[in-house]
Amino acid sequence: MVVLRLKRYGRTHSPFYRLAAADRRSPTDGRVIEELGWFSPTAPEGKQWNLKADRVAHWLSVGAQPSETVVSLLHRAEITNTVGTKGTPSLAATHAKARRNAPKKAPPAEAAKK
Repeated sequence: MVVLRLKRYGRTHSPFYRLAAADRRSPTDGRVIEELGWFSPTAPEGKQWNLKADRVAHWLSVGAQPSETVVSLLHRAEITNTVGTKGTPSLAATHAKARRNAPKKAPPAEAAKK
């Protein structure tokens, strides 16, 4: 299965990421199928990313699953089609929804008595 993930580059305290389409079994910073753009969170607003929107849309259309961070980056870049070919939401979107809908943990009994 193909995933869209970020590969970390840059120095300490100065992150820089490349968006890549990679096989799920490859290491996080390992071999990629295709480089799709870059993201620099420390850059000034408006110059934080450069994505190949047509290639990202292609990989999403053939079923690539974006990571949660990539989904948020795609939303910021106004590439909102994060659904694969079968019309099912991406794995990251499913996990995010599950976390939002999870029941809240009750406070410990000791904290409730005080």
